[in-house]
Order: sequence, then C-alpha cells, then structure tokens
Amino acid sequence: MPRPSKPSPKPGPKPGTRPIAKPPAPGPRVSAARRRRALALADALRAAYPDAHCELTHSAPHELLIATILSAQCTDVAVNKATPALFARFPNPQSFADASPADIEPFIRSLGFFRAKARAIHESMRSIVRDHQGRVPRTMDQLLTLRGVARKTANVVLGNAFGVASGFVVDTHVQRLAVRLGLAQPGSTVLAIERSLMALFPPERWCELSHQLIFHGRRACKARGGPCPSHPICQTFGIACERRPTRPSKGDKRARQESNLQPSASEADALSS
Repeated sequence: MPRPSKPSPKPGPKPGTRPIAKPPAPGPRVSAARRRRALALADALRAAYPDAHCELTHSAPHELLIATILSAQCTDVAVNKATPALFARFPNPQSFADASPADIEPFIRSLGFFRAKARAIHESMRSIVRDHQGRVPRTMDQLLTLRGVARKTANVVLGNAFGVASGFVVDTHVQRLAVRLGLAQPGSTVLAIERSLMALFPPERWCELSHQLIFHGRRACKARGGPCPSHPICQTFGIACERRPTRPSKGDKRARQESNLQPSASEADALSS
C-alpha cells in the first residue's frame, strides 16, 4: 500500500529579503464632527504653508530614497550638506551597487549611524539593480523589501517621487503634532497615528498635509519653545500645545512626552535588519 505523500512546505521568503511589514488595518471610524474639524485644520495649514514641500534635496527617485534613509535620527539640513558629494560620486543605483559600504561611508560620516546607513544604501541599491531593473519600486510592498526602508521612508518616496498616496508620512514632527492638535490619542504608536490620519483626511491630501504638518512643527509648534503660544493654528486647534500658560495636567505631560519621541523604531529596525 503506497504511503501518503507529505504536504509540500509553504514557500518562504527569498533569501536576502525581509518580511513585509504589516500594513495599517482599516482606520478607526471617525465622526462627521471630527472629520469637519480635521478638514478645517487642513485648510488652515494649507493657508499658512502654501509652499510646503519635501526639504530633502534630490533630483531622482533613488536620490530621494537614499536621502530619506539618511534622514533617520538626523536633520534634513545635515543630510542636504552630505548628499551633493555623495550623489556626484555615485550618480545612479548601479554605481552604488558596484561600490561597497566602505566606499560610501566617507561621504556620510558626518551623519549619525553612518555605517549602518552605508550598508542599507548599498544593499537597497543592489536590490533595485538586481530585482527591479535599476528603478525604484512604485509599490509599498516592494519598497518594504529594501534594507533601510520602513513605512515612513516608503511613504515619502511614493508620495513625492511618484504621486502615490499609499499612506501618511509619520515622522517625529507629525507624531508630536498629531497628539497636540487632537488628531491622535496620547500614547498612540506610529502605526496607530498613521491609521488615524488616513481615516481623518482624504488620500489626495495625505502627501501635502504631511509636509504642512512638518513645516508647522519645524517653524512654530516645536518640541520645546518656539512661537507656538501665539500661532493661530495652535490657538485654534491645539489641545496639548506649549501654548497653555497654566500648570500642565498629567494628560498634558504625557502629550509633551509624546512630542519628544525619536524617529520610528521601525526605521532603525529596517537599517539593522
């Protein structure tokens, strides 16, 4: 009597690839009143920052991808000082792939975690050349297979290089302002904040709004100090802003702790994986 055959094992991920990060679940239900308030805030941000844009200097999708990887736990100003020489030395993904992390390191030594970032840049460019014909992928799932790329980085590239609204960029400024402006609950994870913002605002405004929130966070509603107390957006929409002159409550203290969060741990995981 023939023995029953064993079921074939399920295919695993290809060698050298990372598991796809779990996408945001469907956003929470939002009341009509909350959505009206959110849209009023969006209109106020658009009026205050009509020229808000990505402040990472780039001239091609792969340059934006690299600049965004470099921006983890680092300012855009510092990244923009380092990238001109880097992009002149390595003008396309193939040139990065043909180099080594050690070749890349001297150009980014001024930035934090430069060794991990050099490895991430090298391996992501190798993957782009090997698996994507030298072109930066245009989908979230494909971008998340690249080393150094988590949802924030992928959303930056998709929105700014390709005009694709796949999610909402949540950097340290957006984390802070989402709580201060009543768009997310204190203590929310980065993924929960992204879900809330995606539920509150229409997709066609996600990229624009991320820039406007970042501009407001850099210019007014800063982690410490700044003109937050006198800014009309904070006066109108701020529920946990630095504008409050009274002694902060426990809820305010927690919101301020949220405002000082470092960039997403998922970005650090993407660099080191």
